[in-house]
Amino acid sequence: MKLKFRILLNTLLTVTPFLATAQGSYTIKGQVGRLNKPAMAYLLTNNDGKVKADSTTILNGKFEFKGSVVSITDAVIRIRHNATGVTMGTNSSDGKAFLLGNENIELTAKDSISKAVITGSALNDEVLKVDEYLRPIYAKYKLLEAEFSAKPEATKQDKAYLQTLEERAKVIADEIITAKLKYVKENPNQYMALMALNSTLAPGFDAIAMEKVFDGINQNLRNSFLGKKVAARIATTKKTQEGVEAADFAQPDANGKMVKLSDYRGKYVLLDFWASWCAPCRRENPNLIKEYALYKSKGFEILGVSMDKPTDKDKWLKAIADDKLTWTQVGDMKGWDNEAGRLYEVTAIPMNFLIDPSGKIVAKDLRGQALTDKLKSIFEGQSK
Repeated sequence: MKLKFRILLNTLLTVTPFLATAQGSYTIKGQVGRLNKPAMAYLLTNNDGKVKADSTTILNGKFEFKGSVVSITDAVIRIRHNATGVTMGTNSSDGKAFLLGNENIELTAKDSISKAVITGSALNDEVLKVDEYLRPIYAKYKLLEAEFSAKPEATKQDKAYLQTLEERAKVIADEIITAKLKYVKENPNQYMALMALNSTLAPGFDAIAMEKVFDGINQNLRNSFLGKKVAARIATTKKTQEGVEAADFAQPDANGKMVKLSDYRGKYVLLDFWASWCAPCRRENPNLIKEYALYKSKGFEILGVSMDKPTDKDKWLKAIADDKLTWTQVGDMKGWDNEAGRLYEVTAIPMNFLIDPSGKIVAKDLRGQALTDKLKSIFEGQSK
């Protein structure tokens, strides 16, 4: 529970910038104190997922980069202060992250580029505006973390207390999403609107609702690189949303026989993604065994899909035997690249999808009591 709480906070505090279209050229002028040779400035840009690096000398603290970007991109200026070099891939170097479009911008700092003030950039001015808008809400997380840190160790291990923390963190998370969507709707012509929407697309998001928000954004932004990525993400998630037809696939079972999801038409089937190394998956298996025994004769089936790596096939087979799983298991042994997993956008396990006899998804991510209640309502006509 303690780990789960920390993961929740870390996930909610992470925002990653992407790309959008732009035209023209850029000039970046920098001033970092009075640095001179061997000081060097490095510009790292993200071009369609590939890092491009450029460099220039620093004279009397000044440096300059010129160029153009097809799309607005996240960029970093790193400074090498002496001859010891600069490590591009770490945060140990003196660096400043910003958004780079085809603008003329300036970065000014007394000694460290990490403290630079950016001027002349409408893009980065908007970033500061949005940061200021969201800061009071994110500050609530810091209060929650401070409260947790101040508690005695016994309280930190108390499940009831941790549950309250998770519930309060969830309230803050919902408040952040609401604030971001409000910004998107009020600023449809801003690139940051696209970034804000993208940052709300956490696993399990309502793709149909988010598609409506996305459609309200400026068309040029929707056609940008980031816009196309957001559109693709929404389209993929819609495929696994409740009420849509489950995408069919075929994979070999433990004996090499090909099994199709569509083979289960006419029955309720729980499509269960798991792996031999996944402790939460293994802990859930006894509950699956219980529900399978209760409802198999009434038309309920389970199809297990392995997310194990190619080298772990023996471990997968052993886990099936050890856990006494009697329903069909399939897997292409590609780990997280499992084709069915990618089709259903599985980024964490355990994950499952309940599919009705007509082939439509009626629920997903059902575990423990939630699965028990859902199957009871289906097969016994009862619900809590």
